[in-house]
Amino acid sequence: MFQATLKKMRTENLQPINYFLDVESGFLHVNSLLGKTIRIQHNGSQCLNCGLEKAIFRQGYCQSCFFESPATGDWIMRPELSKAHLGQADRDLEYESKMQLQPHVVYLALSSHIKVGVTRKIQLPTRWIDQGAHQASVLLEVPNRYLAGVGEVALKNFFSDKTNWRKMLQNEAEPIDWETMRNQALDGIPKDLKPFIVRDAVAVQELHFPVLQYPEKVKSLNLTKTPLYEGKLMGIKGQYLIFEDATVFNIRSNEGQCIELSMD
Repeated sequence: MFQATLKKMRTENLQPINYFLDVESGFLHVNSLLGKTIRIQHNGSQCLNCGLEKAIFRQGYCQSCFFESPATGDWIMRPELSKAHLGQADRDLEYESKMQLQPHVVYLALSSHIKVGVTRKIQLPTRWIDQGAHQASVLLEVPNRYLAGVGEVALKNFFSDKTNWRKMLQNEAEPIDWETMRNQALDGIPKDLKPFIVRDAVAVQELHFPVLQYPEKVKSLNLTKTPLYEGKLMGIKGQYLIFEDATVFNIRSNEGQCIELSMD
């Protein structure tokens, strides 16, 4: 039996991708559980920031920490709101400068459909894996998060910035013409960002997930409503566990929840 306060799974980009769950005794190789019946017992919650046994509000944080921590500022979800390049603080300029003033990329990724996104360069391909993207390609590389946000906002006129998690888990994405998509994106990039276009050795990266069986329909596991769940693990994609009965469990959205995990 393993005990854990849930955090997003760590990954290793192999074929297929390796997943590791942070548990009290170290790291559990989740791929090794494929085909096995596992039990998840919910035992409360603990804020990932203050460490107190408090209800989770969002992103693994209690309500007070969520509205105070620099790691949950609005610029996380809306990079165009970044201000560290101006020397202006949102909540903590030292933290924000460290996170925002480093190379970022704007990319296209195919999960449920083609979408545009932003991430720190050092987060590739982890960001794509977490989104459940089968394919992805970099469009821009810029020196800070603000410029990446400007590029993303412009490209939202042509591409979605959201993933349909149900279709992603059902593996319903259709093949696309990457050259056409890339050219359309490059045409929509603002003039001031044209110098940051990645032109050399542009490749579409392929990602392979450890899935034995994709569900036809999906139903999400809610630990509050179902504090004890048992099912056969059939796949891992994005940050989701996929079970034989079409139940799916999003590790990322349950960060801060305390569980016991056991298997036959």
